[in-house]
Amino acid sequence: MHPGDTHRIKVPFVDLYAQYQSIRPEIDAAIRGVIAESAFVRGPHVESFERAWAKTLGMRHCVSCANGTDALYISMRGLQLKPGDEVITTAHSWIATSETITQAGGRVVFCDTDEDTFTINPALIESKITPRTVGIIPVHLYGQSADMEAIMAIAAKHKLWVIEDCAQAHLARFKGRLAGTFGNAATFSFYPGKNLGAYGDAGCIVTNDDKLADWTAAFARHGGKGDHVMEGINSRLDGLQAAILNVKLPHLGDWTEARRRIASRYDELLSGVGDIVTPKIGRDRDHVYHLYVIRTERRDALKKHLADAGITTVLNYPKALPFYPAYACLGHKPSDFPVAYRNQSLILSLPVFPEMGNEMIVYIASQIKGYFDGSNA
Repeated sequence: MHPGDTHRIKVPFVDLYAQYQSIRPEIDAAIRGVIAESAFVRGPHVESFERAWAKTLGMRHCVSCANGTDALYISMRGLQLKPGDEVITTAHSWIATSETITQAGGRVVFCDTDEDTFTINPALIESKITPRTVGIIPVHLYGQSADMEAIMAIAAKHKLWVIEDCAQAHLARFKGRLAGTFGNAATFSFYPGKNLGAYGDAGCIVTNDDKLADWTAAFARHGGKGDHVMEGINSRLDGLQAAILNVKLPHLGDWTEARRRIASRYDELLSGVGDIVTPKIGRDRDHVYHLYVIRTERRDALKKHLADAGITTVLNYPKALPFYPAYACLGHKPSDFPVAYRNQSLILSLPVFPEMGNEMIVYIASQIKGYFDGSNA
């Protein structure tokens, strides 16, 4: 296929139905089993998934909850965040990371990002620390780990806790060690489009801290079902979602390798095309490509061109967090976060899902090449 070809392929951003078709008998059997057992809330499927995910990560505890946002909020409450406490997090993420700091009673302190990995820049963290700072929440954005060695060293030096936001980083690694195994706790989202996704909202907290695990589990279930040792919230993983995750988990390794193969093919086909900057992998990182994010000065026009060609792309995320109206009260200006501010106008997420065939990848790349050289204008 060449850039001038007229053949058109419709390419979704993610094809969850294709994934379902590939494991349909297992999924259907799991759903039937939950219905037959009426195991809709908590129960054996949830407990089985908690054990399996903890084992996958090599962690002592997995505390399931309703979604990844709740997981962040519950973790901060469990770490005794107090009103006015400051928590440092990245300027480039989904708002769940920062809004939960406020909801838990803390104050958000944003830090700029590394140019190539989009993750929090450790070299800038210490300049953000004040006597009120209690913790750091790095985000392993797009499927690539932040520099956890540097972050944990800073946290130890200043006696801060660390929560890893792993919503996009299932099985990502830093120096051979899985993301989510460095901090006091880590949170995961199993939203349907994640690398390991349920068929609705779902999330969890993982930790090696026995007391934190007990507290967060009780808090997420009305302060301890039957005991009510505290006032809690209602944040539970559905039995149906857990059963689906139990089916999908054994496939996660193969799906991750498929994502890496797709990313490698994109890298090859887009090398030297226009001003495209393909994803950079930081030193000692194993990327899992939840998203394949390119950068180009012609982002908006390219996005429209691809849409016209039947290719769905997404902006993850169109604004860095400090520049949303929700944080206007902080009075930030572009020069406060120059890297995140610049990247927000350049980034474009291309389709990436394990079931993508080579024809789709070649078609997308040909359309991008054609846009830059004018052959399929």
